Order: sequence, then C-alpha cells, then structure tokens
Amino acid sequence: MDSYLQMLGDTIFGFLSLFVLTKILGKTQITQLTPFDFISALILGELVGNALFDKEAGIPEIAFVITLWGSLIYVTEVITQKFKRTRQLLEGGPDFVIYRGKLIRDVMKKNSLDVNQLQSLLRTKDVFSLREVEFAFMETNGTISVIRKPPYQMPNKQDLHVSPKK
Repeated sequence: MDSYLQMLGDTIFGFLSLFVLTKILGKTQITQLTPFDFISALILGELVGNALFDKEAGIPEIAFVITLWGSLIYVTEVITQKFKRTRQLLEGGPDFVIYRGKLIRDVMKKNSLDVNQLQSLLRTKDVFSLREVEFAFMETNGTISVIRKPPYQMPNKQDLHVSPKK
C-alpha cells in the first residue's frame, strides 16, 4: 500500500512541476499545444517509457499510475468545462502583443517572445511589416491572430461596391 501512496505522491508532484514549468517557458515554446496538452503528452510518454524499460515496474503499478494520470486529466478537463474562471489558470488566455499599433513589451517578455519571433509569426499571417498591424493577439496555443490597420486590410466586395453572385 505504501508503494501506491508513493506513486500517488510522485505522480501529483510531476503533474504540478511540469505545469509550472510550461507556464514559465511561455506560449511560444510549445506552439500548437496548450500547456496542459504538453504536460499530458510528456507524462504519458514517460509512463510508456517506464513500462517498457523499468524491470521493477510491473503491470499493476504501471496500470495504477496510468489510471491515476488519466483521472487527473479527466478531472482537470471537467473542471475547466464547468468553471470558466479555471480556464484562465489552466489553459491561459489570449494576450495583446500589439495594441493600437504599439508593441506591448511586457506581454512579449512574459511569453518569451522577441521581435524576430513576432515578425516570423506575423509573416505566417501574410503581414510583412509591424506598421501594418493594429492589433495582434498571442493565442493560448502559441499562434498569433492579427487585425491590420484599415489602409492595409484586404478590400472585400462590399468595399468595392460589387454585388455578390447568387
């Protein structure tokens, strides 16, 4: 029984430690994944690695830890779905990196984002100059959403006074 309590403690410690680490690393280090997804992938990979290579870890112990880990993931997902305020803590939220054409350096520093990385992210949105951007948001998965200044926006049919075809 003591070994299961030890595994419980180790698993919860690993969960919390990796969560704090991903918050410290920032959004750009784990693009396309939320911090929670990143943690889940790391731990599951470690569990499989232990199952394959640790001669002392038997099937019951590995099954217990995988069940415990799956339960933690499930409970966290339920909490974020039921309580909106926990989403900000667990998943993060979008941040302005450019607001009304001005770089927000504190947010960039918090997300470990320098100007070169920002320009690279902007180029993925077909924006090649910081001067074109009115607003830019760093999303929770490390991507960027951009609203261009009006002179740089692409015209649409309404702007050109062209009626849409049926």
